[in-house]
Amino acid sequence: MTLFANHSQFIKQEAYKLGFDYCGIAKAEYLNEDAKRLEQWLNKGFNGSMHYMENYFDLRVDPQKIVPGAKSVITVLKNYYPSQQQNINTPKISKYAWGKDYHEVIKQKLNELTHLMKQELGNIHGRGFVDSAPVLERAWANKSGLGWIGRNGNLITKQSGSYFFIATLIVDIELKYDDAFAKDYCGSCSKCIDHCPTEAILPNKVIDGSKCISYFTIELKDELLPQNMKGKFDNWMFGCDVCMDVCPWNRFATPNTELSFTPIPEILNLTTDEWLSLKEDMFKEIFRHSPLKRSKWKGIQRNLKFIQS
Repeated sequence: MTLFANHSQFIKQEAYKLGFDYCGIAKAEYLNEDAKRLEQWLNKGFNGSMHYMENYFDLRVDPQKIVPGAKSVITVLKNYYPSQQQNINTPKISKYAWGKDYHEVIKQKLNELTHLMKQELGNIHGRGFVDSAPVLERAWANKSGLGWIGRNGNLITKQSGSYFFIATLIVDIELKYDDAFAKDYCGSCSKCIDHCPTEAILPNKVIDGSKCISYFTIELKDELLPQNMKGKFDNWMFGCDVCMDVCPWNRFATPNTELSFTPIPEILNLTTDEWLSLKEDMFKEIFRHSPLKRSKWKGIQRNLKFIQS
């Protein structure tokens, strides 16, 4: 086994010990095809008011612009599929937001992995990213052999579906690289397209982000939500899981074992009236470590009133 292969094996072993479910490694190179797709997507305005996606275009498609001298992109996946369910009378919240903020949980694990790599492999330089920097995580996950991009735009693993957080670690050392995941197992299935409440999923794996319920309930900061979306949210208060819930591959999803992702009881149980009567100070206290703080109390109240009106 070569030195590069030994190093790759060590990284994967440590990633699994830290609680990551999958780990793949790709060569750090310019994402030519993804650059074209991203440019077309932005030109069509599918990012809506998410203008930050227009920034740092070069960094998104070239890892060497993010980490000078980058040679490898390590991608890890962390399962967040819950064992519990929300009470039938509660406003719907995307499963990824039921527990502690994944940014905090995964960033800590990435830092630990980087520390272990430096101890074992020497003075390497690298940066870890968890949905907080201009990195095309799903493209790198595909190039690392972890799965394919489904019609709903999500990375799908053949073994366990798509309820995973994706994180990347870009480093300046050469490693043994995995083969890209070349097949597409969506076949002729169009369930995600057919069931999307706002028709945000277009053909050819294109998502109109400006129509997505997650966009409206999390990203859009306007005081009022658009009237043409009335009655289309299907009681989703924060995010939306419809395209994953109907995906046949998620029949293989298994409950996560991460204690930090244990659902906050209020998310599972509060009724709409109880949410509406929740004061801002209590919201801040209960959800101080939750992804829900991204929408803030004011945004949650706006969403609730919209889906109830």
